[in-house]
Amino acid sequence: MKSAPLFALAVLAAALSGCSRQPAAQAKQESGPVEVRAAAVTSRQIQRVVESVGTLYPYDEVVISAEIDGPLQQVSADLGDAVKEGQVLARISDEEQRYLLAQNEAQLRQSLERLGLKNETDRVRDIRETPETRRAQADLFDAEQRFKRVRELVETRIGSQQDLDQADARYKAMLATYDSTLNQTRNLIQEVERFKASLDLQRKKLRDATVRAPYAARVKERQATVGQYVRANTPLFTLVKTDPIRLRVEIPERMAPWVREGQIADVVVEAYADRTFQGKIWRISPTVDQSKRTFLVEALIQNPAGELKAGSYAKARVKTSKFEQIKLVPFRAVNYVLGSYKAYVINGDSVEAREVKLGDRFEQDVEVIEGVREGERVADTQLARLDTGVKVRVVAGPPAGARGAE
Repeated sequence: MKSAPLFALAVLAAALSGCSRQPAAQAKQESGPVEVRAAAVTSRQIQRVVESVGTLYPYDEVVISAEIDGPLQQVSADLGDAVKEGQVLARISDEEQRYLLAQNEAQLRQSLERLGLKNETDRVRDIRETPETRRAQADLFDAEQRFKRVRELVETRIGSQQDLDQADARYKAMLATYDSTLNQTRNLIQEVERFKASLDLQRKKLRDATVRAPYAARVKERQATVGQYVRANTPLFTLVKTDPIRLRVEIPERMAPWVREGQIADVVVEAYADRTFQGKIWRISPTVDQSKRTFLVEALIQNPAGELKAGSYAKARVKTSKFEQIKLVPFRAVNYVLGSYKAYVINGDSVEAREVKLGDRFEQDVEVIEGVREGERVADTQLARLDTGVKVRVVAGPPAGARGAE
């Protein structure tokens, strides 16, 4: 029962002790001005540089597919292999295609012989000179002469009317046969052209049994296996051309006047952090992405050794032809407070907190677009203790270059 009063007394003593220390701390904090170092707002002419991040893409990428049906007899390339233009990648069994080719050749030869031609390149110059037309023409001539002779005999009352009618009927039949033969010959000529087209197509299918690389590239993926039965349009390989390689970056729309085709881009990738690759801008998108307010830019980078890999993350830095006079302050003189940047301008023995709008970063310094004027001084230490009206005392300090090291 006695412990409760003792506990209350202890709490009261602690409260009184805290009240006595708080004014002392405030007095100590407000005992004098805050010692700060100062930096001047300087002006400098700079060359604008566009910096962005992007992704590397192959210059070309193609999926090589089978164009005929059949089992795979040979696969001559695999993942990562460098292939030359026209190099054999795979072979599909061509046995069936050879049989079909022989059949088409036989059909064509048969039709050529009916036209009196020997070679595929021969052409019918005069349809009346073909064998079947000449035979029909001879039969027609014979029937016509016979008709004329019988008619003369009938006119001299030597021949009978029955013989004349028979000769006339035969003549008309031979005339119809001749016209029919001309039409059949024309159709035969068209059939020969059709057989030639079929033969050319079959020869192409025979060539398609050998799968070749369309250009110099590297194998990104192999889906073909020896013995596998493939059909037309079955993917066999994926090839990528990475020399040169494309870099696609997104540029803010406000920088559109600064970027031009032919400008040099310095490119850095994580795999070679100590090296800088150079590319040249060759494609600029004519439209802006409305959601991001950026536009695409492509740069070509020579990649003969294949060091740069498609899909990698890269940083690009492009020096433009834009020169401007800008204001600079040390980056450590800017404080981020409640969603905005502030700088503390020294006016006599106090500071004024100003909201500033920042631009690009230049090593130890940062561009200030709005908020301060050239020649003003800003505090670059003790920023967390500063606000408008706080008393300060400027002390000497190391130069700006040393501040960064410190």
